[in-house]
Amino acid sequence: FRRVLFRSKSFAAFFCQAKEELIVFNNLLASLNDFLYSYILIFLLVAAGIYFSIRTKFVQFRLISDAIKALKEKAEKNDNGKSVSSFQALMISTASRVGTGNIAGIATAIVAGGPGAVFWMWVMAIVGGASAFVESTLAQVYKVKDGKEFRGGPSYYIERALGKRWLGILFSILLIACFAYGFNGLQTYNMSSALEYYIPNYSDTILPAVVGLLIAAATAFVIFGGVHRIGFISSVIVPIMAGIYILMGIFITLTNLDRVPEMFSLIFEGAFDFRAIFGGFAGSTVLIGIKRGLFSNEAGMGSAPNASATATVSHPVKQGMVQVLSVFIDTLMICTTTAFILLLSGVTGIPEKLDGIPYVQAAISANVGSLGIHFITFSIFAFAFTSLIGNYYYAESNILFIKNNRILLNVFRITCLIAIFLGAQADFSTVWNLADVLMGFMAIENILVIFLLGGIAFKVLDDYTKQKKQGIDPVFKAKNVGLNNTDTWK
Repeated sequence: FRRVLFRSKSFAAFFCQAKEELIVFNNLLASLNDFLYSYILIFLLVAAGIYFSIRTKFVQFRLISDAIKALKEKAEKNDNGKSVSSFQALMISTASRVGTGNIAGIATAIVAGGPGAVFWMWVMAIVGGASAFVESTLAQVYKVKDGKEFRGGPSYYIERALGKRWLGILFSILLIACFAYGFNGLQTYNMSSALEYYIPNYSDTILPAVVGLLIAAATAFVIFGGVHRIGFISSVIVPIMAGIYILMGIFITLTNLDRVPEMFSLIFEGAFDFRAIFGGFAGSTVLIGIKRGLFSNEAGMGSAPNASATATVSHPVKQGMVQVLSVFIDTLMICTTTAFILLLSGVTGIPEKLDGIPYVQAAISANVGSLGIHFITFSIFAFAFTSLIGNYYYAESNILFIKNNRILLNVFRITCLIAIFLGAQADFSTVWNLADVLMGFMAIENILVIFLLGGIAFKVLDDYTKQKKQGIDPVFKAKNVGLNNTDTWK
């Protein structure tokens, strides 16, 4: 009995020590998080968006109709009768973008930064569309053939255009850590927390572990099926769920039309409250809006190009424009839907009490009753699951960049599933801070790289525009813009 008692005390001491170390780690992450976004990333993001908008003559608006046309094009089948169409590539990237960040992330932003944070998310999407165009066009230019499929992304254009493989490997490591472990842990956490409404003391039971195990098993079924299964699942679930979710937002808006002017007043007053902005910039409305906007739409971050590279198109600009659409769908449509649901509900979020998913559930319950809560729970699971597989695909492409080895890939898949399992039982603030820090480092490297390589994207865009003016469907040949370091466009 004494031995058992001694061991139980030892275990208790161990867990107390682990909890204290977790608090210290979380505080360190929070400090690093504030520094990255307050003094580095916010300026890089805004500067990149403005610069690329001007240099491309606001391509994110000018060629938006071309993006819609590109979605209708069917990809030519490769030797095994399969290919990833422009639409499927859009859905893979949108699957990663459209996740719990569009629901829980917006709730967190409004609670922490006020309604004004919504305005700055809109700004990030509009300006960031040009950055998304440049990075995704570069990914198409420098994509490589992997057997009978394509893959690519920032690591690939860093290696081929800059000739620095070590820098490409660094980006791959950051992306793998961010998406496979940080973001996927966060998605699973939000899925799990959605069940707190139904089960008293949910987090104190064994159920989070059971939920994590079930989500990991479902993810395993998809990721071991390859990119085509990922593309198929994404192209089916994402449009259906996004459409239903937006219709719910429209219904709530129409039933609260009398409160809409007040809502916009709150958004714009909060966005331009300069005393609040500059009084404490690290926690300001602007910073929170940009941070949550980046987490949601990923413009300039270097993630979506991994999906862009998989598409079979006749010209890189077509897929570059398609990714602009993905940014707009994510932020201007789905994030705005969540914001309207929250701000028209009359429910006020409270930090650490009514935040994230519980805040959204309370808001939609105030609008449409308990049925809305069940819908939000289902939406969370659907959006988060597609994000899990979209995030995994990004990470897989970068594992293959580092070393194309089947054993390594399978070991990596297992570690991804473990991260998903553990995420369902994680701490809220630690998961968010870790995801934000990893995302920040990724974005910094990618933005600096696309600043250096932007000239190539501008030449490719000029080639596309020239062919359009001649009345022909643009077809890209690398030699026409003076490139001889591509594998695909010879």
